[in-house]
This record gives sequence, structure tokens and C-alpha cells, in this order.
Amino acid sequence: MLSIDPKEISTGKCHQYLLGAVGPRPIAFASTIDAQGRPNLSPFSFFNVFSANPPILVFSPARRGRDNTVKHTYLNVKETKEVVINIVNFNMVQQTSLSSTEYAEGVNEFEKAGFTMLKSDLVAPFRVAESPAQFECKVLDVIELGQEGGAGNLVICEVVKMHFDESILDETGFIDQLKIDQVARMGGNWYTRAKLGMFEVPKPLTTLGIGVDAIAPEIRSSKVLTGNDLGKLGNVEALPTLEEIEKFLKEDTGAAEILGSGDTAKIHKRAQEYLEKDEPALAWKLLLAKKR
Repeated sequence: MLSIDPKEISTGKCHQYLLGAVGPRPIAFASTIDAQGRPNLSPFSFFNVFSANPPILVFSPARRGRDNTVKHTYLNVKETKEVVINIVNFNMVQQTSLSSTEYAEGVNEFEKAGFTMLKSDLVAPFRVAESPAQFECKVLDVIELGQEGGAGNLVICEVVKMHFDESILDETGFIDQLKIDQVARMGGNWYTRAKLGMFEVPKPLTTLGIGVDAIAPEIRSSKVLTGNDLGKLGNVEALPTLEEIEKFLKEDTGAAEILGSGDTAKIHKRAQEYLEKDEPALAWKLLLAKKR
């Protein structure tokens, strides 16, 4: 049995042990606005429901362990006292991961991750239209657990209105646990899909993805590529060069044949196959070759 005193290891190691052991953790996809009315969107896995009467949700935008800075979400809830907590299902997990990229203050993660802003009824922050369940909340309190890197900030929220996509409901009007198809966080890059099991989503924290908003409209409106596919495309740091595309076409004769057919659906299907193999660079080369 490995026994550890948390005070004798680094915050980073403690963080890894805690997140590796305590899971799966639900994801609070928190939408806020700042004092200037600029939207912000970010996921947090320190999250759960704590009361039904009154309905209370609690999540924690912790201080960053590496430099002790705080997140925009934390600053916004302190300032505006409002938040929308959106639930994440499998269909939106790649875009959700992309939104966790540390974009500069004022950058709209709705646009970067390719999500639709939906006006709330009782609070100012927008809802995520693609989320199957959305909770408009008033912030009752923010409890700071410390001032050093890694310290949590408990945001205690009272739900003032709930929204559920009718497609996730059963015949009695309650949520069907298979239809909602939720995902949850594990340790490292690992997630779990409630009805199937574990899968991996690479963290975007070390790179600055170009964002879904940088993808051409004809690709974004594809009838083949899904939101998760767009999330993977938007998570690349740079697009391939013309020389890289030409080299790719010489080496992948199958891709060249598909391009020669001019069939957009087939081209997008091949790009999707690359994405399923976690090869977004190849998908981009194919998609950009079509535009030459």
C-alpha cells in the first residue's frame, strides 16, 4: 500500500492522485459574462448537485497550480453573481475540450469551440444550445479554500430555471439515462461515457487551437462531419502548408482518387475516418486539398 502525506508532495502530484482516484466526475460547462457583457465558456470537473430544495449546484474553478492565476469564470461569477451550467454529453465532448484552451481575456469560447449562444430567460449568461440540459443559476456564495496554486473556489449556485432537450426524455417526462449519453472526467486525458465506458480526449492546454470559428463555412456546414469532428479540427495549432498538402497527395493515392471524384460527402467521410484515428493533420490536408 502506497501511503502519502499530501504536505510532502508537490501540488501537481497531489492533483494527479486525487483526480486519478476520485472519478468519474460530472462536468459543469459553465457559461458566464464579464462586467462588459463579454461571454465566457469553460468546463469544470469539480462539480456536483448538493440539494433539491432549494436546488443547489456547486462547482470549483480552482487556482492554476503552475502559476497561481485564477480563471475568467471565477472572476465573472464574483462580479456578476450569475452562471449557466450546461451538461456535457458525448456529441459535444470534443468541442467542450477545445473550449478549455486558455484563450486571452475577452475571447468568446462559444465561437472558438463552435457552440451556439442561446439567450437565457432569467440570467444574463447565455446557454449552450447543443447541451441536452441547461441550468440557469444565481450565485449565492463563492468560498475560497486557499490563496496558493491548486486551491479551489467553491461556487454555490441556486438553480432558478432548468431546460431539457425533449429528445432525452422518457415516456414519463423524466430524463432517460441512456438518451442523455453523458460523459464524465477521469484522471489525465481520460473520460468515461456513461453507457459505454472509457475513452481519451487529448488536453488542449499546451496548445492554442485555431478554433472552430476559423474553419471555412462549407466545412462547418458539412452534413457528414459532426460537432466532435469540428472540435478535433479546431484543436490544431496550425494548418498544413501547401508543400505538406502536395506531399500528402503523392503518398496517399486513395485520398487523391476521392478528391478527383469531386464528391464532397465522400471527401468529408474520408476526413472523418482520419479524425477517428486521431489524425487531424491528415484530415486537414485532405480538406484543404479540395479547395486548391
